[in-house]
Amino acid sequence: MRSRLRCFLIALLLLGFTAAASAQGFSSLEERMSEREFKAAGLDKLSAEELSFLNDWLAQRGLSLPVGSAEAPTQAGQDLTGLSVGGDRVESRIRGSFRGWSGKTQFPLENGQVWEQSEPSVLAGANLESPQVTITKGVFGAWFLRVEGYNARVRVRRIQ
Repeated sequence: MRSRLRCFLIALLLLGFTAAASAQGFSSLEERMSEREFKAAGLDKLSAEELSFLNDWLAQRGLSLPVGSAEAPTQAGQDLTGLSVGGDRVESRIRGSFRGWSGKTQFPLENGQVWEQSEPSVLAGANLESPQVTITKGVFGAWFLRVEGYNARVRVRRIQ
């Protein structure tokens, strides 16, 4: 009985904290993560006070996102690797032939940057010379590359 009451009180506190955080424009871990992700990270084992401390810690260090934000928590002008990216969008052309992507495909661009595929994905059947690409910043530091003429994108990270 005490265990159920304790769980109910923790849930009530979390709901109250979540509502207060949302009102302030803060996106807590509970809001950002699915229930499955939250449990997989072991965050469901934290007390309400521990979770509140963790969310406050993230907010104080600029590692939180406002509710509905599509911007990553990075330092201005840098991606998570520390390389300068100059904003939320990169437009350039791939140097040479483009045949698609799979595995850890690298994308050397005419602007001197080199990006590498960072998720398992395949785009086959492409056969283009120096196609236009757009790389856009996603949530939590993710970057996505899209090749002009294809309705597909792949997560990438800058390596040069």
